Amino acid sequence: MNYFVDPTAIIDEGVVIGEGTKIWHFSHIMGGAKIGKNCTIGQNCFVARDAVLGNGVKVENNVSVYTFVTLEDNVFVGPSAVFTNDLNPRAPYPKGGKWIATRICHGASIGANTTIVCGTTIGKWAFIGAGAVVAHNVPDYAVVVGVPAKIIGWMCECGEKLKFDNNEVKCEKCNRKFHKEGIKCTEILNS
Repeated sequence: MNYFVDPTAIIDEGVVIGEGTKIWHFSHIMGGAKIGKNCTIGQNCFVARDAVLGNGVKVENNVSVYTFVTLEDNVFVGPSAVFTNDLNPRAPYPKGGKWIATRICHGASIGANTTIVCGTTIGKWAFIGAGAVVAHNVPDYAVVVGVPAKIIGWMCECGEKLKFDNNEVKCEKCNRKFHKEGIKCTEILNS
C-alpha cells in the first residue's frame, strides 16, 4: 500500500487510490470511486462511487463528493462544502442512478460552506468564495461570491487578484499575462 488510510476510515472494495494520498479520520470511500496521486481527504469526508478526484486534490473536513462529481487535478475544496447531484430530490421518488454530473476544473478553489448545484462546471483556476451558492457555470479564473454566486473579479493561477486595464493584465506576483473578453479570461502563452 503506497498511500495512507487512518484506521478509522472505511475504504470499500473496488476503490482506486493513487500513490501518496492520505485519507483521514472517519472518512468513507465507496467502491468505484477513483482518487488520484498525492490527494488529501480530510476528517469525516465521504466519496461516493463514480466520483473522480484527480491528482493533488485537497478535500477539507466534512465534505461529501457524490456520484458523478469530478474534481480535476489540484482542486481545493474547503471545509463543509456541499456538492449535489439531483436538482429536484424527492424521498419517495428516487432517481435510481440518473443523477446530474458536476465538474470542477483544474486548480479551482471552492471555499468553506459553499454549495455547488449539480450540472455546473467550475472553470480552471476559478475561485469560489466561502458560503457561495453556485447554480451556474463559472468561467476560468473568475472569482465568484454570494447567493446566488456572481462574478466580482478575476484571479491568477498563483492566487493574485488580476486588475485588468483595456482587457489585458500582467500578474503582479508571477508575471503571467491574461486577456479578458466579456466573461472569458484566458492566459496569454508565450509562443
